[in-house]
Amino acid sequence: MNWKFWTKKAESDAGVQQKALPKPKAIPEVVGRHLVVEMKKDPDFVWKLMAVVRPRPDNKNAFDVRVYSPVEAGVRSVNVKNYNTLDAAPDLILYEGWYDKAANTTELIDRSQLKDEAAVAV
Repeated sequence: MNWKFWTKKAESDAGVQQKALPKPKAIPEVVGRHLVVEMKKDPDFVWKLMAVVRPRPDNKNAFDVRVYSPVEAGVRSVNVKNYNTLDAAPDLILYEGWYDKAANTTELIDRSQLKDEAAVAV
C-alpha cells in the first residue's frame, strides 16, 4: 500500500483552484419580477421555476442566470448540478441572461419562444 498522504503530488494546474459553481435554487427575486412584470408571464408558473447562476468576472454583483423547469428536467432524467450542466441539455433552458443585484437590472432572452419558432420553421 502506498499511503504517503504527507507528501504532495506535482499537479499540472500548479495550485490554481477552481471555484465551485452554486447549486440550483429558486429563481432570484429580480429575475422573477422581470418575468412577471416586463415579460408578462404567469406568476404561478414563474415562481415554480428554478435557476442556476454563475458570477460574472467583471462585476461582483452581476450574475449570469439560466432558468429552467425542474419538472421538465425530471421527466428527461437530467440531474442539474450547476450552471455548466445545462450546456449538455440546452433545450431545458427556458430563459437565459444576466442580472445585477446592486442595480436591480435584468436582461433575459426567452429561449422557449426560440424553440417554438424553430419547430414552426421546420
